[in-house]
Amino acid sequence: MNTYIALLRGINVSGQKKVSMANLQELMTDLGFSNVKTYIQSGNMVFQSSENNSSILEAKISESIFKTFGFEVPVLVKNEMQLQKIFNFNSFSEVEKPASYFTLLSEIPKAELVKSVSKETYKDEVFTITDSCVYSYSKHGYGKAKCNNNFFERKLKVSATTRNFKTMQKLLSLCSDL
Repeated sequence: MNTYIALLRGINVSGQKKVSMANLQELMTDLGFSNVKTYIQSGNMVFQSSENNSSILEAKISESIFKTFGFEVPVLVKNEMQLQKIFNFNSFSEVEKPASYFTLLSEIPKAELVKSVSKETYKDEVFTITDSCVYSYSKHGYGKAKCNNNFFERKLKVSATTRNFKTMQKLLSLCSDL
């Protein structure tokens, strides 16, 4: 069995696309996944599957959410090793790390877009773009950051979903518990 992390974008935000974690866990179990665990209401799940292709898992979960709840939700699936690698690559200082954010990208952005965005600067905000993730830190917090999920989706022309350091840490811990 492979251990995976599914990250859903945009559920339970400002009363939009409401899904209870209990219903989501049931849906995942009905899809044949095992050891399904959810973390907080923003669509974070850890599960196991014999499937080796994360794209197939993304499509299966997304289609099932649409059929069950009636709305589309972008789903990003990473295996435990991929998420651990992304987490470990965070190069911020030990002081900044706990307040850093991970914007996980659905695909590798075009090099010319990465180059263009990387030239942009914003006061008290720093970010690093890799093939799979944008690592960001804002001195004044993510809620006031210009460089947020929508910014990176628009500039890099890829779908993305963002999680904070604590959530990433917890998801990896849940993987270890399986």
